[in-house]
Amino acid sequence: MKHGKKYIESAKLVDRTKLYEPAEALALTIKSATAKFDETVEVHIRLGVDSRHADQQVRGAVVLPNGTGKKVRVAVFAKGDDAKAAEEAGAEIVGAEDLVAKIQGEGFMDFDVAIAAPNMMGLVGRLGKILGPRGLMPSPKAGTVTPDVAKAVNEAKAGKIEYRLDKTNIMHCPIGKTSFGPEKLAENFNTLLDAVVKAKPAAAKGQYIRSCVVASTMGPGIRINPAKVLNTEA
Repeated sequence: MKHGKKYIESAKLVDRTKLYEPAEALALTIKSATAKFDETVEVHIRLGVDSRHADQQVRGAVVLPNGTGKKVRVAVFAKGDDAKAAEEAGAEIVGAEDLVAKIQGEGFMDFDVAIAAPNMMGLVGRLGKILGPRGLMPSPKAGTVTPDVAKAVNEAKAGKIEYRLDKTNIMHCPIGKTSFGPEKLAENFNTLLDAVVKAKPAAAKGQYIRSCVVASTMGPGIRINPAKVLNTEA
Protein backbone atom coordinates (compact mmCIF):
# COMPACT_ATOMS: atom_id res chain seq x y z
CA MET A 1 0.00 0.00 0.00
CA LYS A 2 1.32 3.42 -0.99
CA HIS A 3 0.94 6.30 1.43
CA GLY A 4 1.01 10.05 0.86
CA LYS A 5 3.68 12.44 2.12
CA LYS A 6 1.61 13.58 5.10
CA TYR A 7 1.06 10.02 6.28
CA ILE A 8 4.74 9.19 5.90
CA GLU A 9 5.71 12.26 7.95
CA SER A 10 3.14 11.38 10.62
CA ALA A 11 4.36 7.77 10.75
CA LYS A 12 7.85 9.03 11.63
CA LEU A 13 6.42 10.26 14.95
CA VAL A 14 5.44 6.71 15.94
CA ASP A 15 7.86 4.08 17.25
CA ARG A 16 6.56 0.86 15.67
CA THR A 17 8.46 -1.28 18.18
CA LYS A 18 6.92 0.41 21.23
CA LEU A 19 3.78 -0.35 23.19
CA TYR A 20 2.47 3.02 24.37
CA GLU A 21 0.61 4.00 27.52
CA PRO A 22 -3.04 4.84 26.62
CA ALA A 23 -2.71 8.59 27.42
CA GLU A 24 0.54 8.85 25.44
CA ALA A 25 -0.97 7.00 22.48
CA LEU A 26 -4.04 9.26 22.35
CA ALA A 27 -1.90 12.43 22.52
CA LEU A 28 0.27 11.07 19.71
CA THR A 29 -2.83 10.20 17.66
CA ILE A 30 -3.91 13.83 17.80
CA LYS A 31 -0.41 15.04 16.94
CA SER A 32 -0.15 12.70 13.95
CA ALA A 33 -3.54 13.74 12.49
CA THR A 34 -2.72 16.16 9.67
CA ALA A 35 -5.87 16.08 7.49
CA LYS A 36 -7.75 19.32 6.84
CA PHE A 37 -10.94 17.86 8.35
CA ASP A 38 -11.63 16.84 11.94
CA GLU A 39 -10.51 13.22 11.90
CA THR A 40 -12.32 10.46 13.76
CA VAL A 41 -10.28 8.54 16.33
CA GLU A 42 -10.88 4.79 16.28
CA VAL A 43 -9.83 1.98 18.61
CA HIS A 44 -9.16 -1.49 17.21
CA ILE A 45 -9.15 -4.25 19.84
CA ARG A 46 -8.17 -7.87 19.18
CA LEU A 47 -9.55 -10.26 21.76
CA GLY A 48 -8.39 -13.71 22.84
CA VAL A 49 -11.71 -15.37 22.04
CA ASP A 50 -13.12 -17.39 19.17
CA SER A 51 -16.23 -15.64 17.87
CA ARG A 52 -17.25 -18.79 15.98
CA HIS A 53 -18.44 -20.18 19.32
CA ALA A 54 -21.70 -18.81 20.74
CA ASP A 55 -20.31 -18.78 24.29
CA GLN A 56 -17.38 -16.57 23.25
CA GLN A 57 -19.29 -13.78 21.55
CA VAL A 58 -18.54 -10.26 22.76
CA ARG A 59 -21.17 -7.71 21.85
CA GLY A 60 -22.84 -4.78 23.54
CA ALA A 61 -23.30 -1.04 23.53
CA VAL A 62 -22.08 1.84 25.65
CA VAL A 63 -22.77 5.57 25.83
CA LEU A 64 -19.52 7.51 25.52
CA PRO A 65 -19.40 10.37 28.09
CA ASN A 66 -18.29 12.88 25.47
CA GLY A 67 -20.19 11.47 22.49
CA THR A 68 -18.63 10.65 19.14
CA GLY A 69 -18.65 14.10 17.59
CA LYS A 70 -20.86 12.81 14.81
CA LYS A 71 -24.43 13.80 14.09
CA VAL A 72 -26.39 10.56 14.27
CA ARG A 73 -29.44 9.99 12.06
CA VAL A 74 -31.90 7.68 13.80
CA ALA A 75 -34.61 5.55 12.20
CA VAL A 76 -37.29 4.04 14.44
CA PHE A 77 -39.71 1.25 13.59
CA ALA A 78 -42.78 2.00 15.68
CA LYS A 79 -46.51 2.72 15.65
CA GLY A 80 -48.94 4.75 17.74
CA ASP A 81 -47.63 6.14 21.03
CA ASP A 82 -44.19 4.64 20.43
CA ALA A 83 -43.92 6.45 17.10
CA LYS A 84 -44.98 9.72 18.71
CA ALA A 85 -42.43 9.28 21.52
CA ALA A 86 -39.66 8.58 18.98
CA GLU A 87 -40.50 11.72 17.02
CA GLU A 88 -40.55 13.83 20.18
CA ALA A 89 -37.13 12.42 21.17
CA GLY A 90 -35.70 13.64 17.86
CA ALA A 91 -35.70 10.60 15.58
CA GLU A 92 -35.29 11.71 11.97
CA ILE A 93 -37.24 8.78 10.48
CA VAL A 94 -40.20 7.01 12.06
CA GLY A 95 -42.37 4.41 10.35
CA ALA A 96 -43.67 0.87 10.23
CA GLU A 97 -44.82 -1.00 7.10
CA ASP A 98 -44.12 2.11 5.04
CA LEU A 99 -40.51 2.33 6.25
CA VAL A 100 -39.91 -1.39 5.66
CA ALA A 101 -41.28 -1.04 2.12
CA LYS A 102 -39.09 2.00 1.47
CA ILE A 103 -35.97 0.12 2.55
CA GLN A 104 -36.91 -3.02 0.59
CA GLY A 105 -38.21 -1.34 -2.53
CA GLU A 106 -36.12 1.84 -2.83
CA GLY A 107 -32.94 0.80 -1.04
CA PHE A 108 -33.44 3.64 1.42
CA MET A 109 -30.55 3.62 3.93
CA ASP A 110 -30.29 7.27 4.93
CA PHE A 111 -29.74 6.61 8.65
CA ASP A 112 -26.95 5.59 11.04
CA VAL A 113 -28.88 3.77 13.78
CA ALA A 114 -32.06 1.68 13.60
CA ILE A 115 -34.27 1.21 16.66
CA ALA A 116 -37.41 -0.92 16.94
CA ALA A 117 -40.22 -1.40 19.43
CA PRO A 118 -40.49 -5.11 20.37
CA ASN A 119 -43.90 -5.47 18.69
CA MET A 120 -42.33 -4.41 15.37
CA MET A 121 -39.68 -7.14 15.15
CA GLY A 122 -41.92 -9.51 13.21
CA LEU A 123 -41.99 -6.85 10.53
CA VAL A 124 -38.38 -5.69 10.85
CA GLY A 125 -37.16 -9.29 10.64
CA ARG A 126 -37.80 -9.16 6.89
CA LEU A 127 -34.93 -6.67 6.62
CA GLY A 128 -32.30 -8.96 8.16
CA LYS A 129 -30.42 -9.53 4.92
CA ILE A 130 -30.35 -5.80 4.20
CA LEU A 131 -29.65 -4.31 7.62
CA GLY A 132 -27.59 -7.18 9.07
CA PRO A 133 -24.50 -6.91 6.84
CA ARG A 134 -24.43 -3.14 7.47
CA GLY A 135 -24.54 -3.59 11.24
CA LEU A 136 -27.90 -1.81 11.42
CA MET A 137 -30.23 -4.63 12.45
CA PRO A 138 -31.97 -3.74 15.73
CA SER A 139 -30.90 -6.03 18.56
CA PRO A 140 -31.88 -6.44 22.22
CA LYS A 141 -28.17 -6.90 23.13
CA ALA A 142 -27.35 -3.51 21.64
CA GLY A 143 -30.37 -1.92 23.30
CA THR A 144 -31.92 -1.06 19.93
CA VAL A 145 -34.95 -3.33 20.44
CA THR A 146 -36.65 -1.78 23.43
CA PRO A 147 -40.08 -0.76 24.73
CA ASP A 148 -38.59 2.64 25.63
CA VAL A 149 -37.82 3.92 22.14
CA ALA A 150 -37.48 7.52 23.35
CA LYS A 151 -34.65 6.57 25.71
CA ALA A 152 -32.91 4.62 22.93
CA VAL A 153 -33.15 7.62 20.59
CA ASN A 154 -31.73 9.94 23.26
CA GLU A 155 -28.83 7.55 23.94
CA ALA A 156 -28.05 7.22 20.24
CA LYS A 157 -28.00 11.00 19.91
CA ALA A 158 -25.81 11.31 23.02
CA GLY A 159 -23.08 9.08 21.56
CA LYS A 160 -24.04 5.46 22.14
CA ILE A 161 -21.86 3.07 20.15
CA GLU A 162 -22.08 -0.65 19.59
CA TYR A 163 -19.06 -2.89 19.98
CA ARG A 164 -18.96 -6.32 18.37
CA LEU A 165 -16.38 -8.74 17.01
CA ASP A 166 -15.72 -9.17 13.32
CA LYS A 167 -14.78 -12.53 11.80
CA THR A 168 -11.12 -12.03 12.82
CA ASN A 169 -12.01 -11.43 16.50
CA ILE A 170 -11.31 -7.70 16.26
CA MET A 171 -13.68 -4.88 17.15
CA HIS A 172 -13.47 -1.42 15.60
CA CYS A 173 -15.00 1.49 17.52
CA PRO A 174 -14.99 5.28 17.14
CA ILE A 175 -14.25 7.18 20.35
CA GLY A 176 -14.50 10.77 19.13
CA LYS A 177 -12.76 13.40 17.04
CA THR A 178 -9.17 14.68 17.22
CA SER A 179 -10.62 18.08 18.20
CA PHE A 180 -11.84 16.55 21.47
CA GLY A 181 -8.34 16.72 22.92
CA PRO A 182 -6.55 13.97 24.88
CA GLU A 183 -8.60 14.22 28.10
CA LYS A 184 -12.04 13.74 26.51
CA LEU A 185 -10.71 11.00 24.23
CA ALA A 186 -9.21 9.25 27.27
CA GLU A 187 -12.58 9.37 29.07
CA ASN A 188 -14.30 7.81 26.05
CA PHE A 189 -11.50 5.25 25.62
CA ASN A 190 -11.69 4.17 29.26
CA THR A 191 -15.49 3.90 29.14
CA LEU A 192 -15.34 1.67 26.05
CA LEU A 193 -12.58 -0.57 27.39
CA ASP A 194 -14.32 -0.90 30.73
CA ALA A 195 -17.46 -2.13 28.94
CA VAL A 196 -15.46 -4.58 26.80
CA VAL A 197 -13.68 -5.99 29.84
CA LYS A 198 -16.96 -6.43 31.74
CA ALA A 199 -18.34 -8.28 28.70
CA LYS A 200 -15.58 -10.92 28.90
CA PRO A 201 -17.17 -14.33 28.30
CA ALA A 202 -16.75 -16.95 31.01
CA ALA A 203 -15.47 -19.33 28.32
CA ALA A 204 -12.58 -17.01 27.36
CA LYS A 205 -9.19 -18.46 28.30
CA GLY A 206 -5.77 -16.85 28.54
CA GLN A 207 -5.04 -13.23 27.73
CA TYR A 208 -8.33 -11.48 26.95
CA ILE A 209 -7.09 -8.28 25.30
CA ARG A 210 -4.42 -9.43 22.84
CA SER A 211 -3.75 -6.09 21.21
CA CYS A 212 -5.12 -2.57 21.13
CA VAL A 213 -4.40 0.01 18.42
CA VAL A 214 -5.61 3.59 18.19
CA ALA A 215 -5.54 5.68 15.00
CA SER A 216 -7.12 8.73 13.40
CA THR A 217 -8.92 8.50 10.04
CA MET A 218 -5.84 9.33 7.98
CA GLY A 219 -3.12 8.72 10.56
CA PRO A 220 -0.86 5.79 11.46
CA GLY A 221 -1.84 3.10 13.95
CA ILE A 222 -0.36 3.43 17.44
CA ARG A 223 -0.10 0.29 19.56
CA ILE A 224 -1.18 0.44 23.18
CA ASN A 225 0.26 -1.88 25.82
CA PRO A 226 -2.67 -4.26 26.55
CA ALA A 227 -1.33 -4.79 30.09
CA LYS A 228 -1.92 -1.08 30.75
CA VAL A 229 -5.49 -0.98 29.48
CA LEU A 230 -7.41 -0.33 32.68
CA ASN A 231 -4.94 -2.71 34.33
CA THR A 232 -7.09 -5.55 33.01
CA GLU A 233 -4.12 -7.80 32.46
CA ALA A 234 -2.05 -6.58 35.41
